[in-house]
Amino acid sequence: MENPPVEIEEEVGRIRIERPYYEHKQIRNDFAYHKAVKRNALKKYLQEFRLTRLCVSIFPPFDWLVKYSWKRSLLKDVVAGITVAIMHIPQGMAYAMLGNVPPVVGIYMAFFPVLAYFMFGTSRHNSMGTFSVACLMTGKAVLEYSDPSYFSVDSSHNMTTEASITDAPAGYSPIEVATSVTFIVALFQLGMYVLRLGAVSALLSDTLVSGFTTGAAVHVLVSQMKDLFGLHIPKFKGNFTNVNTIWAIFGEISKANIAALIISFITTSVSVINNEVFKPLVSKVSPIPVPIELIAVVIGTLVSKYCNLESTYGVKVVGDIPAGLPLPALPVFGLLPSLIVDGLTIAMVTYTINLSMALIFAQKLEYEIDANQELLAMGISNTVGSFFSCMPLCASLSRSLIQQVVGGVSQIASLVSCLILLVILLWIGPFFEPLPTAVLASVIIVALKGMLWQVLDFWTFWKLSKIDALVWMGTFLTVALIGIDIGLICGIALSLTSIFILNLRPYTCLLGEVADTDFYLDIKRYRTAKEIEGIKIFHYSGGINFATRFMFKADLIRLIGINPQKEVVRRGKISKYFEKIDQNQKSKIWTRKLARIQNKINTELKCLILDFSSVSHIDPSGVGMVKSITDNFRKLGIAVYIAGSKEPIYEILMKVYPDTGAKSSFTAFPTLHDAVHFAKHIFESSTISVMSSIRI
Repeated sequence: MENPPVEIEEEVGRIRIERPYYEHKQIRNDFAYHKAVKRNALKKYLQEFRLTRLCVSIFPPFDWLVKYSWKRSLLKDVVAGITVAIMHIPQGMAYAMLGNVPPVVGIYMAFFPVLAYFMFGTSRHNSMGTFSVACLMTGKAVLEYSDPSYFSVDSSHNMTTEASITDAPAGYSPIEVATSVTFIVALFQLGMYVLRLGAVSALLSDTLVSGFTTGAAVHVLVSQMKDLFGLHIPKFKGNFTNVNTIWAIFGEISKANIAALIISFITTSVSVINNEVFKPLVSKVSPIPVPIELIAVVIGTLVSKYCNLESTYGVKVVGDIPAGLPLPALPVFGLLPSLIVDGLTIAMVTYTINLSMALIFAQKLEYEIDANQELLAMGISNTVGSFFSCMPLCASLSRSLIQQVVGGVSQIASLVSCLILLVILLWIGPFFEPLPTAVLASVIIVALKGMLWQVLDFWTFWKLSKIDALVWMGTFLTVALIGIDIGLICGIALSLTSIFILNLRPYTCLLGEVADTDFYLDIKRYRTAKEIEGIKIFHYSGGINFATRFMFKADLIRLIGINPQKEVVRRGKISKYFEKIDQNQKSKIWTRKLARIQNKINTELKCLILDFSSVSHIDPSGVGMVKSITDNFRKLGIAVYIAGSKEPIYEILMKVYPDTGAKSSFTAFPTLHDAVHFAKHIFESSTISVMSSIRI
């Protein structure tokens, strides 16, 4: 059949050109189709291999340092580095408490692994070091696998530190467990880098991360209540730690330390007032915020020292902080098999959070982030940290934002911060020994505000998608009530289940034509979209596979109102009834039956167009279902056309049903408009009643 002539219609303000229709096979012939050839990955790597390029890819500073403007940027980085270093001191000491390790570990984490990240990281603004969720997850493993005597409570109600134990316990120390966790996290991240799994963070959706971090924030909040109230309750292991801790707090609340409670109230109140009132005012004058956390830590230390809060009022203090740098030591390799689950979850969570922050800054400031290189940077940084008494590192949102807001340009700000913290470690660290733990707990609680307010995300997700909201709530409740690791696994399972459910319930509709355009829209959503007489256009969005093929068929039958199999049976009955009438066998009865069944016969539909423009995948089971539907409609004299299928979909159809010279089951068009154009032309100009056997 020849193509109809090109029509040109002049309208008000525009010219509409109606081109001839094309079939899919004709597109291939006319536009030089050739099959795409995949390049061998190893061959491609060898062809692109250059020593200089390799060095730049592994050591990103070699690239941006060449372009670094020392005159314009150095002062900004120095100011940012000093500001971030000031934040590192209280945050590092506070978050180390979450990890059940000595407070000085938090400062170690702001020095050793950060130097490694400077050499290998691609983010110029991420402030690496302690992060509440990562430290809390590490603290769970530390509590579970270290010797319980390290967490015994002495007569002065201070947590016994490793240095103060006279008789060394037989089990592992908190530092040994923490460094082993850090090492296995490094192994997972390096393994992911080797396998080029930088996109694995996609498994943790925004919904999951929001629910997970909000639940983890509840864990952090509950874990600090005992220090806020000055209570002496045991540390609980295993699942339902929040429930057990809250129950213990209510049981001991009458024994709260009034001095610790006053310290917590003053520190928290001053910090909140500063953040809510003074911080916005100061930001209008200077980008450098008031270091309220450091001020609180310094004042708390001085008050505790000169008022003898520990001996006089029984206030729990930080205790021993050794001066100098720790000696390098190997992790406990015998612990690694027991830490696989903890290591994997921490590796995934810290990488996802780090990459998310890096991408936010990169998009805002227009530079590139390499997801796989970030895995290498974190893996090496954690390897270094595991030899120097560190927990797994992660980027901190608050410090990273400050580093960028005060004008930080590059990771040189981190170097400046490391130099300042080196001075703290070598000479100033012991100054903070009298610091009440209630001050650090208050710093943590105030810093949790942003994470706790994420609970409002649930309503946002609920408005957008009920399924996503259920994923958020399920993840949050499991993390908050049962445990962090189980919560993460549950969240991933819920996310994958939601994807499976959404794929099983794809979007389907009937399309109608918008007059004088080539638009075809959902007739239920657009009033101007009208169905074409004799033509039904079925739109399907998703994959057609063994799991969805029956839903595809059910939605098609429901929307067009015809079940071809039942229709064939009905038409067979019509022939039988006519025979009965011709034989005068109770002709009135058969005539009534004939009338009833004829009312159910659909004779208006002449053509069914399957819009496959949004079909993402089709497997052999799906192709079989499409062929079965096509054959059944052909028996009814209804032509079936496939429109808009992508090349991979079309190629699968060709492989399963190759063109052998016989009539093919499929008529394919490159666009929906081509299929409609062809159908209209056939119905208007051809004497052929049904065109259902055109070759692909």
